[in-house]
Amino acid sequence: MDELLKRIEINPEVMGGKPVIKGTRITVESILRRLSEGLNIKEILEDYPYLTEEDIRAALLYASKVLESETIIPVIS
Repeated sequence: MDELLKRIEINPEVMGGKPVIKGTRITVESILRRLSEGLNIKEILEDYPYLTEEDIRAALLYASKVLESETIIPVIS
């Protein structure tokens, strides 16, 4: 898993510091959005031929790690 996460880069000079696939300007957010729109991995790779399936898996893993560490404070009404 750590090898996958090495594919993600956060650099304030690239895309305003949003997490991207290393060496590209493709954000994790844009990959997740395309998946949520119903595109499959093959279709994303056709749109971005310089990405790999591992890059897309890295984006998913990164997102899950971010959510894993999120603190939720329940509101009692």
